[in-house]
Amino acid sequence: MDRADEDAAQMTELTADQLRATPARQSLFVATILVGSFLLFLVQPMVARFALPVVGGAPNVWNSAMLVFQLLLLGGYLYSHAIAHQPMRRQIVLHLALLVAAALTLPIALAGLPPAAPGWEALWVPALFLLSIGPVFFMLSSQASLMQRWFAASPDSGDPYVLYGASNLGSFGGLIAYPLIFEPTMPLAVQSQLWSAGFIALTVMVALAAWSRWHAGADLESHVAAEEQEREAPAVTRRLMALWLALAAVPSGLMLSTTTLLTTDIMAAPMLWVIPLGLYLLSYSVAFSEEGTLADHLSVIAPITLLFVGALALSPAGQASMEIALAMAALLFLVAVALHKRLFDLRPDPRHLTLFYLLTATGGAVGGIFSGLIAPVVFDWIYEHAILLIAAAMLLRPIELPIVTPFWRRGGWLPVAAGAALLLLAAWLAYELSLASVYGLNAKVAGYIGLIACLAIIAGSQRWMYVAVLAMLMLGHLGWSTIQSSIEGQRARSYFGAYHIENSSNGELRYLTHGTTLHGQQFIDPARRDDPTSYYGPTSGVGIAMRQAAADARIGVVGLGVGTLACYRKPDQRWTFFEIDRQVVAFSEARAFTFLSDCTPDANIVIGDARIALDDQPADSFDLLAIDAFSSDAIPVHLLTQEAFAIYGDVVAEDGLLLVHVSNRYLDLAPMVAALAKQGGWYTAMRMDMDDLGPGITPSLWIALTRDNETHNRLIGDSAERWSQLPPPSEQAWTDDNASILPLIRW
Repeated sequence: MDRADEDAAQMTELTADQLRATPARQSLFVATILVGSFLLFLVQPMVARFALPVVGGAPNVWNSAMLVFQLLLLGGYLYSHAIAHQPMRRQIVLHLALLVAAALTLPIALAGLPPAAPGWEALWVPALFLLSIGPVFFMLSSQASLMQRWFAASPDSGDPYVLYGASNLGSFGGLIAYPLIFEPTMPLAVQSQLWSAGFIALTVMVALAAWSRWHAGADLESHVAAEEQEREAPAVTRRLMALWLALAAVPSGLMLSTTTLLTTDIMAAPMLWVIPLGLYLLSYSVAFSEEGTLADHLSVIAPITLLFVGALALSPAGQASMEIALAMAALLFLVAVALHKRLFDLRPDPRHLTLFYLLTATGGAVGGIFSGLIAPVVFDWIYEHAILLIAAAMLLRPIELPIVTPFWRRGGWLPVAAGAALLLLAAWLAYELSLASVYGLNAKVAGYIGLIACLAIIAGSQRWMYVAVLAMLMLGHLGWSTIQSSIEGQRARSYFGAYHIENSSNGELRYLTHGTTLHGQQFIDPARRDDPTSYYGPTSGVGIAMRQAAADARIGVVGLGVGTLACYRKPDQRWTFFEIDRQVVAFSEARAFTFLSDCTPDANIVIGDARIALDDQPADSFDLLAIDAFSSDAIPVHLLTQEAFAIYGDVVAEDGLLLVHVSNRYLDLAPMVAALAKQGGWYTAMRMDMDDLGPGITPSLWIALTRDNETHNRLIGDSAERWSQLPPPSEQAWTDDNASILPLIRW
C-alpha cells in the first residue's frame, strides 16, 4: 500500500471513530420525533374532516377512524420492532426507501369507494380511512419507537424513553393545531398540500438522523449497563407484559368512550373529536417524564376524582350538561396519567424498547377494538364507559392513608369485620341514593354520593373494596334503572347512536331519547295518538309550514325520529323520509310509535345519508323539505354547508320551502344558517315557539328559507304566529372545506 492509500485509510478510520464519539445529537432526534408525531396526529382530524360529507356526522365515524389509526399504529410499532435488531445500515436503507414510497401516495385525498350499503357502515368507514391514508400513516406510526431505538444506539445517548414524552407532545400539538389553526383558516386542498410538504421535510430529517447513526451498531448490549446503574428495570415476564397491555388498553378505550359521550350530545366535529384524544396524548407526555413529580401528584388525585365523576357513568342523563361533560374529559386525563405513569415505571431496559412499545400499541388497539367495534354490537347503551372506569379502578395505585392503611393490612378478624360493615353501609347508602336519584341531581343526591365516596376512600388501600364501593356508587346513581331498562328491552343501539324508549311517569306520553336528547314523543291515549308533539307542534315553524302546504304538495323530511311530522299529511300529498339509521325506522315498523303507520303508511323511506340521497334526487322534487337530522343534540356539520344548501336548492321547487331545525343547547346555529342563506340568495324567516305550549309540546327554533318572495310573504303573512328576522350572519359560511364550530358555541 503506498503512502496516499495509508493516509486515506487512516483518515477513514479517524472519521468513523469521530462519528462513533459524536454526541447523541439529542436535539435532532427530538425534532424528528416531534415533527413526525405532529404530522401523525394532524392528519387524523384532517382526513376525518375530508370524509364528513361522505360518511355523515355520526359520533361513531370518529371512533371508526380512531380504530383504523390504532391498528395502523400497532402495525408501525410491529414494523419497527421487526427491523430493530437488523444491522443499522440495513434499517436505515429500508426505512428511507419505504418513506419515499409512502410519499408517492401524496397529496392526501379520499379513496374512491362506492357508497356504503345500509348496515355496513362499521366496516366501510374503516376501509375508507385505511385506503386513503394507510401508507403514510403506517410509516409515521413507526417513527417514535424507531427514532428512539436509533437514538439509543449511541453510548452517550441517555434514557431513550424520555423522548416518548416529546413524541406525545408533538402529537398533542398536531391535534390542537388542527381545530384552532388549520380548520378555521385553510381549505382542505391547502391543508393537504401543507401536510404533504411536512412529510417531505420529515423524510429529510430522518435522513439526517440516519446519517448520524450510519456507523452505529444495532445491538444495545454495550449501553445497557450504564442505564441499569441508574434504574433497576423489571424482568420482562409474561405477567409484566400482560400488565403493560392492560395499562395501555384501558386509557385507550376510555378515550373513545369519552369521545362518544361528547360527540353524541354536542357536535360530531374535529373540535370535539380532538379533546379526548389530545388529553390522552398529553397524559403520555406528563407520565413519561424522568422527574415525574406532576404525574405522581395527579396519580394521587385520580382515584378520588374517579369516585365523584365516575358516579355518573351509568346515569342515562349523566352527561346532559357541558360542565359534567368537561368533568368526564378531566377524569379521562387524570386516569390516563395515573395508568401511563405506572406503565412508565414498569418500562424495561432499552434492549426491550421496541417490544415495550409494540405491546403498548397492542393494548391501545385492544382498547380501541373494545370501544369501537365490540361495545356497539354487544351493548345497547354506552356501558363500555362504566366498565372501563371499573377496570381503571382495578389498575390505579391504591389510596394510602395514615393509620387506616396499616389497620387494613395488619390482618386478623377485626379488619375483616370492619370491611364487612363498611360494605354493608355502602350498600345501604347506595340503595338510598337510588331512591333519591329519580328526582334528579340535587343536594340530597350529592350528599349520598359524598358519603359513599368517603367510604371508598377509607377502603382505598384494599383494591377490591374500593372497586366494590365504586360499583355500588354507579349502580345507586340511576345505574340500576339504566340496566333495568336494557333488561326490559327499552334500549337499542346502532352505529349511529344509543336510543331509549320509556313512558312518562304519569303514563300519558311515550318518549324516544337519543343520547341525552328527546327525539320525539307520542300520546299513549288512542284519541290523541296523532296529535303533533315535541318540536313539531301546530305553532312551531314546521307546523305552520306543513298546515299551509298545498293539498297535493311533495313533502321531504330529513330525519324520521318517531315520525311526528307524518300526521300533518293531507290525502293527496306524496311524502318521502330520509333516515340514516335503520334502527330508527325499526321503531316505527314495530309500532313502538305509530305516527308513520297511522298517517303515512305509503310514504317512501330512503335509508342512508340524506345529503348523498338528496343529491341523487331529480331537480324540483319537493315543494317542502324539512331538515331535522340531529344526532342527540348534535346536527351533522355536513348538512349545514354551502355544498349541502346547493343540493337542497336543486331538489326544492323554485317556489318551495326549506325548513331547518336549529334548536340546540350548545350551539347558536341561526347565524350560520343566515350566512348560508345570504350566500345562496334565500329569503328567510325564523320562528321561535316558546310561549303557551300545550302538553307534549317542547320549545323549538325553526328557520324557513325560500327563493320566491311571494312564498315568503305568504308564509309570514298568512300566519297569526309571529315570525322574526334572522340574527346577523356569521362572517364565513361553512363549506365542506372549512367549517369551524368555535364561533357558534354558547360559551
